[in-house]
Amino acid sequence: MITTEGLQKLGFESLVDYRLEADSAAVVFISEWNSDQPQPTQAEIETAHAEWQAEYDAQEYARDRQAEYPSIDELIVALWEGVVEERMASVTALEGLRQAVKDKYPKSE
Repeated sequence: MITTEGLQKLGFESLVDYRLEADSAAVVFISEWNSDQPQPTQAEIETAHAEWQAEYDAQEYARDRQAEYPSIDELIVALWEGVVEERMASVTALEGLRQAVKDKYPKSE
């Protein structure tokens, strides 16, 4: 299968180096090749896509954490209270929330 992710993993840029289209059966193909580099084979694109997918899957914990971390506004308020107002309770509470999210979504090694 030809994918944008596979082509990007190989270093090509959509709409600059190539253009993809799908036929009536929804099979994706390279409709235009503009790169100075040779067009990769479908097998090369599929291998690159598999590498991209593995890297993407390995970062699932980071995406899950990001969705549940305290907001930037909450962080700014806590830092302000900790640094300027010398009240560390907000910073400590925020760090507790962050650690709970990290524990819920551990980094996969």
